[in-house]
Amino acid sequence: MLNVIEHGTPGGRPLVIVHGLYGSARNWGVIAKRLSDTRHVVAVDQRNHGESPWFDSHSYQDMASDLAEVISAYGGQADVLGHSMGGKAAMVLALTQPQMVRSLIVADIAPVTYTHSQIQYVNAMRGVDLDRVSKRADVLAQLSETVEDKTLQSFFAQSLDVTTKRWRLNLDVLAQEMDKILGFPDVSGQFDGATLFLTGGASDYVLPEHRPQIRGFFPKARFVKMPKLGHWLHAESPRDFEASVRAYLDHIG
Repeated sequence: MLNVIEHGTPGGRPLVIVHGLYGSARNWGVIAKRLSDTRHVVAVDQRNHGESPWFDSHSYQDMASDLAEVISAYGGQADVLGHSMGGKAAMVLALTQPQMVRSLIVADIAPVTYTHSQIQYVNAMRGVDLDRVSKRADVLAQLSETVEDKTLQSFFAQSLDVTTKRWRLNLDVLAQEMDKILGFPDVSGQFDGATLFLTGGASDYVLPEHRPQIRGFFPKARFVKMPKLGHWLHAESPRDFEASVRAYLDHIG
């Protein structure tokens, strides 16, 4: 089963948090802890990320099956929050095993194929000379040579175990499976449960032309845009993101 980090008191229907590409459960620690004041929060490391097992495949069907296994271990139904790649995995789970998802929150991603690539970040991490790393500042210094955004430099650096000098990311498989990660599988059906698409106002990941596709899969979808925030909206403004998630979960009861 996937590695999980739990917050709050077990019992009742959990909130499962699913990170995006190159992320981990640890990235969601502050938000998960704050939301755990009223619910049991289970943050996962997806396959080929964090402390979860590494596999030779990284399809959304794989990731949805992984999530189903986790939810089965926590009572069989959950509210599910997924960001980016994690949002796609959560959508595939909701479409293929809707009985396991009470409600769905999708953070800044649509059920579509994207044409941009994230391979440059794999190359940036591969380019870090681990022999020259003795502290996290060394990782940041090297990443700054190829990654301009300081937020992303810090984000990627969290995935390197400085002690063992080992990436907690299966970079080879993520590179190999990048087309699948950027795409969206051919799935049918609908998820009729409560669904929120929470997007960044400065992000172009969820566009007006995506809405027919979204509503085809998720007829009860609601849309909330967070002004001035980009794709990593939860990292840019964690308090506002947490407040939006909390308000939605309280609204649906």
